[in-house]
Amino acid sequence: MSKRIDFLKSIREMNEEDLKGRIQEDELRLKKLQFAHAVSPIENPMNIRELKKDIARLRTELKNKQSQAKEVAPATEEAKS
Repeated sequence: MSKRIDFLKSIREMNEEDLKGRIQEDELRLKKLQFAHAVSPIENPMNIRELKKDIARLRTELKNKQSQAKEVAPATEEAKS
């Protein structure tokens, strides 16, 4: 359980570029894992499900950071006026 909590804390500390890079890496890993599973059954197919969930978590955090950046940008423009 603490492994999952550590993962969540680490993605919250990442910036947008790091999140995008991590998403790309994990998507590539997922494709390789799915291909390996199609060729011959992998030892633990639950790894595919866990990786999909991790990618979804990363995408959610990326969207949250992007929406926060959009909210902050108009507020700083109004303060300048």
